Amino acid sequence: MIAQKRSRWQRVLKTIGVAMLALFVLFGAVALYYSTIEPEGLRIALSTLFPLLVVGCSYLRNRTVARTGVSVLCGALGLWYVTDPPRNDRDWQGEYAVPADVTMDRSIAHIRNIRNFIYRTTQDYTPRYYDATYNLDDLSSVDLVTSYWAGNAIAHVFLSFGFRDGRHVAMSIETRRQKAFQYSTIAGFFHHYEIFYVTADERDLIGVRTDVRHERVYLYTLNLSAKERRRLFESYLSEIHTLVRHPAWYNTLTDNCTTGILTRAQARLRYRLDWRALLSGYTASLAYDLGLLDTKIPFPELREQSRIQRPANASPDADYSAEIRRSPHEANELAD
Repeated sequence: MIAQKRSRWQRVLKTIGVAMLALFVLFGAVALYYSTIEPEGLRIALSTLFPLLVVGCSYLRNRTVARTGVSVLCGALGLWYVTDPPRNDRDWQGEYAVPADVTMDRSIAHIRNIRNFIYRTTQDYTPRYYDATYNLDDLSSVDLVTSYWAGNAIAHVFLSFGFRDGRHVAMSIETRRQKAFQYSTIAGFFHHYEIFYVTADERDLIGVRTDVRHERVYLYTLNLSAKERRRLFESYLSEIHTLVRHPAWYNTLTDNCTTGILTRAQARLRYRLDWRALLSGYTASLAYDLGLLDTKIPFPELREQSRIQRPANASPDADYSAEIRRSPHEANELAD
């Protein structure tokens, strides 16, 4: 009886071990396929060769040699993956070619390379950048922006910081994409994209979504104290400066546009693990439940009021930031 139980547990453990090995081999093959290894032929060859070598080793008659071979292959793959360095010196797509940087002088933030592209289409644009200085004592608002291109479950989420003089600077956590690769959601789970903090004028970052891509865009004012607004803005500024010198990998699951905001906001772990942090289209609902939005009215009504309504054939102009903050009633009166 004891021998039968022991044999049963050995089979169970063996099955678990085989399943774990299969998952790791699958992970390794996909990680190699979506890696930044060049040329493309080498990347594809490695992603095919790795699982074949593991399977080949596992069928060797000498079990000690087989286990050693599999261990060496998996160990080499794991070592490569954890030491694969993110970089800032790739051939980037135009939108991500020039990162912002920040220098601080007490309460004064000097931001360089604020993006302000003029878009004619999503692919046809004129690159422009400017430098600006902001007094953190004048930070007066933080807005949560959610932009939908298909359905309600997934949206791009970012923040825009407003100042007493009417200026706004928007900051969006995105994938830094290379010219050599097409965008892939799956690739974002692996070492394929560096993380990039787009720091831009609202006419660029929000305007391209409302007036060029014609996405559904919502602008929610966050209920934060002056201290919380400043701490959040300083956290963004610090990370922007850090990434210029120490690039980091983007990860769709653990370090994306939504979880990045929660990290910068020093949110508790249970909020970072909330399902709405992954299904980013419901981020505003999460913010509402946390009391960060106007809870005096039901969320569906707030959501409707927060949608940015733009006239047909509109294009972002110098008054864009003021225009998108007008109520629908005010916008209709001006249109009339």
